[in-house]
Amino acid sequence: MSLFSLFGGGSRTPDYPTDVVTYGDGNSVKFTFFKHASFSISYGDEFEQHHIYIDPVSQYAKYAHLPKADAVLISHSHYDHFDRAAVDDITSRDSAIICDKTTAEAFDGEAIVMTPGMKAQLDGNIIIEAVAAYNTSEGHTDFHPKAREDNGYIVRFEGLNIYIAGDTEPTEEMLALEGIDIAFLPVNQPYTMTVDQAVEVIKTIRPRIFYPYHYGEVDEKTDIERLKNELKDITDVRVFPME
Repeated sequence: MSLFSLFGGGSRTPDYPTDVVTYGDGNSVKFTFFKHASFSISYGDEFEQHHIYIDPVSQYAKYAHLPKADAVLISHSHYDHFDRAAVDDITSRDSAIICDKTTAEAFDGEAIVMTPGMKAQLDGNIIIEAVAAYNTSEGHTDFHPKAREDNGYIVRFEGLNIYIAGDTEPTEEMLALEGIDIAFLPVNQPYTMTVDQAVEVIKTIRPRIFYPYHYGEVDEKTDIERLKNELKDITDVRVFPME
């Protein structure tokens, strides 16, 4: 698997950092990074592109100027992950909205509601799998309670598995994952993972590429350099401005 960075543009489309990952027989996916937990996955060919948006929030991107979504994945209802205005800006009548059961209340039956362990299929044989996301450390469990059934997601292409953890600490469900090629883990203690916890997860599930996201913007700043150094012989750590 090879990886390189691009910076897309155009007179009408805002510029955001991107990475393109090639896999299989010359297939590729492009990640566009907005901020915090908001990014997109684009795939397809020169004739037809498809777009999956994760946790869109209006203050992080100009969604009305971006390509419409084939699917939107919403992990949970916190303000830095769910913004109905951003979802409205990025969706059309043909867009699939996939969300956790708490966020579903905002869509009045128009969303696909998933709880951990469930799977859904998008056009093009793309499989979306919900993975439990919750806090486990003493004193932190109220941030993201297990009983609320927040979601992380695995996006499964043919030959590529992308894990987007959502807001969580290491869990039994996460540490049991196999075959993950690309992992997005949140690293902003005390609400999600510490650096040590993220290192533990990556050493266990062994993705080929690791994108730290949802880091910073807390009193205890995330030591990204230590995170990179501790994993330099384990995986390809790629850091983008996702504070």
